[in-house]
Amino acid sequence: MTSEHGEDRRPSPDALLETARRETPGRLKIFLGAAPGVGKTFEMLSEARAAEAAGRDVVVGVVETHGRAETETLLKGLEILPRRPSAKGGRAFDEMDLDALIARRPELALVDELAHTNAEGSRHAKRWSDVEELLNEGIDVWTTLNIQHVESLNDIVAQITRIRVRETVPDSILDRADDIELIDITPGDLIARLNDGKIYLPKTAERATAHYFSQGNLTALRELALRRTAQRVDAQLVTHMRANAIAGPWAAGERVMVCVEDSAQAANLVRAAKRMADRLAAPWLAVHVEAPGGGRVSERARTASPRR
Repeated sequence: MTSEHGEDRRPSPDALLETARRETPGRLKIFLGAAPGVGKTFEMLSEARAAEAAGRDVVVGVVETHGRAETETLLKGLEILPRRPSAKGGRAFDEMDLDALIARRPELALVDELAHTNAEGSRHAKRWSDVEELLNEGIDVWTTLNIQHVESLNDIVAQITRIRVRETVPDSILDRADDIELIDITPGDLIARLNDGKIYLPKTAERATAHYFSQGNLTALRELALRRTAQRVDAQLVTHMRANAIAGPWAAGERVMVCVEDSAQAANLVRAAKRMADRLAAPWLAVHVEAPGGGRVSERARTASPRR
C-alpha cells in the first residue's frame, strides 16, 4: 500500500521477522556499565528480588560477588544453582552448570559477567554462548557487561586505557537484547567507591586509580557506554516503526563497505566500519581484497575477521 505521495506504507518484512523472533525465545536483558564497580550486579539482584516478590520464578545461574558485602546480602533468599566443578591449568574452578539450569527451567535466570571465558572442557568456550542456549530454550536471562568487552569497541578502549581487552562479546548479542539498562555513576563517585574499598582491595585499588580508573579514562568509557546504549534504543525504535508501517524520516540509504587485505590492521578496519555503520543505522559489508601476484590467503586467515 502506498500513500498519495507515493510512499510505501507497508510494514517492513525484515522488521516483522525481527519482531516475531523476539516474541518466541527467551528475553535478554543486559545491565551495562562503563567500568567495574558501577553497580551492575547489585542492580540486577535488586530487580531480581523485586521480580521474585511479584511472583516470577527466579534462579541464580551464576553471580560473582567479589567479596562485596552489599552484593552478598542481596543473594540471600534467592535460589542459587550449585556450580559445576571444573579444572583448568591444574587449578580448580566452579563454572555455571548449564545443563542443570536448563533442566530446572526457571522463568528467569541470572547469569553474571557475560564476557567470562569458561573453563576448558565446558560445552561452550564463552559464557555468552551459554546465554544464547538458555534463550533458545525459552528461558529469560538477565546478565551484566562492561562496555570495554563489546567487540566493535575493542580498539577504542585500547586507545583510551592502553590495555587490550581479550575477553570480548560480539555486538550481535547486544543487538539481540530486548532491554539494555545503563548503570551509570559519575567518574568522581566511582573513584570514591574505589578509594573506600568497595571495588578492590587497597593495593589493587591504588594501582587501578593510577592507571585504568583515571578520571579521563572513566569519562571516555562512560561516553562509550552512553552512546552504545543510545544506538540500541534507536535501533529498537526504527524496528518498531518499520514493523508497524509508521512513516518517519528514514535514512537515505547509506551503505558502508570496507576493503581489507591480509594485514595486521584488517581487524581494526572491520571494527571501525562496524562502528560507522551503527552510527548511520546502515547495512555494511566487508570485502577481502587479494592483490595480483600476492598469493592466496589461507582459509583460516579469511575467516579470522571479527564477528558482525
